Amino acid sequence: MRRGFIFLFSALAAPLAAQEIDFDIAPVEACLLEAPDKRSCVGLAAETCAETPDGGTTVGLGFCYGRELDWWDARLNVAYQDLLAQKRELDAEMEEIGATVPSQADALQAMQRAWIAYRDATCDYERSLWGGGTGGGPATSACLMRETGEQALYLEAGLEQR
Repeated sequence: MRRGFIFLFSALAAPLAAQEIDFDIAPVEACLLEAPDKRSCVGLAAETCAETPDGGTTVGLGFCYGRELDWWDARLNVAYQDLLAQKRELDAEMEEIGATVPSQADALQAMQRAWIAYRDATCDYERSLWGGGTGGGPATSACLMRETGEQALYLEAGLEQR
């Protein structure tokens, strides 16, 4: 169901692109370089985009949140694949020395699957708060962006720990 909403907002955002809603990821990138709490960076580009004249409309908000969501989703996917490869290597090393420890790769996969269910339930709840109103779409996009950004940062932090 959520993919339908994302598709709908993507389709509706296409005419707005012609109106040139200004989206730039630079505020997020700059924040990530400086902020002690990188989670505070999630949403900065979407918020800046939403402050433009067309960005403040319902469809514009969906566009702004959707663009930042796409950026975070790409980061999340890279971090997840890199972390999974690391954990598989570690699992192989443990197996080679005869250690009987739980698989970190399997645990990472289970955690990520559970996170997806959590993200979807959280964003479904946030949408429900709008009672079927037009704000539900942007609220869902904002929630997906926030949750995805925070998970991307969590996975990236896991990469840095090794």
